[in-house]
Amino acid sequence: MPAGAFWKGYLKLSLVTCPVAMQPATSDSGRLRFHTLNRRTGNRVQRQYVDAVTGKRVADEDQARGYPRGEDGHVILEEAELEAVALESTRTIDIEEFVPSGRIGWIWYDRPHFLVPDDRIAEEAFSVIRDAMRSTDTVGIARLVLYRRERAVMLTPRGKGIILWTLRYGDEVRDEAEYFAEAEASKPDGEALKLVSRLIESRTSDWDPSLVEDPVQDRLLKLIESKRKGRKRAPRAKPEAPAESGKVVSIIDALKRSIAAEKAPSRKR
Repeated sequence: MPAGAFWKGYLKLSLVTCPVAMQPATSDSGRLRFHTLNRRTGNRVQRQYVDAVTGKRVADEDQARGYPRGEDGHVILEEAELEAVALESTRTIDIEEFVPSGRIGWIWYDRPHFLVPDDRIAEEAFSVIRDAMRSTDTVGIARLVLYRRERAVMLTPRGKGIILWTLRYGDEVRDEAEYFAEAEASKPDGEALKLVSRLIESRTSDWDPSLVEDPVQDRLLKLIESKRKGRKRAPRAKPEAPAESGKVVSIIDALKRSIAAEKAPSRKR
């Protein structure tokens, strides 16, 4: 098990319990971050809370949480009151029910985490739960206190471990019907459908993680390195906007030209 797990507890199914460790499956630690500086002195700038009316700085002990009540007033909540309604973490992932795999739409998925047994003794019980979900093609549903709030979580087998997804709250998910209801359900032209299918086939390839690399961050790193060495980089030329011909082109003609362009040897993949 990798060291430094951010959460440790127990995985429980009825009377079967085993210690587990969890780690977030994603991280933004590699993302570039900048400090705000005073351009004249080069010193870092500190942020302070100020009274919106008086403009005076508000000391830490005078700051409070408030929920807006009308246009001007607020309901003030003290830290002790907020802590009183917070949930205590039981450190147990108690699987309450199982759902057929694929029944939970992607829109409910929030954050992925890797779940693994915490020691050698736990591996047998862990593998039984994991492989039973795989053989029945189901995912487990439990509730867990993470990030200071109770959340519904979904457990799905993945290789030798389990992926634990926190699920979004009901009030966070919008109904797609509100956005797609007015879309016309017209039947596409048969020839156009065949041409688009050919275009898709010509661009189909295996998944490559390089497709989701951040080119802006790469350019920023090069810019930072050049400035560190005292070199100036020439500004990048802005791409020219495509000229508008003003002509109405049929989708069939556009697709045929697209397919012809796909066959050209100069196309970069």
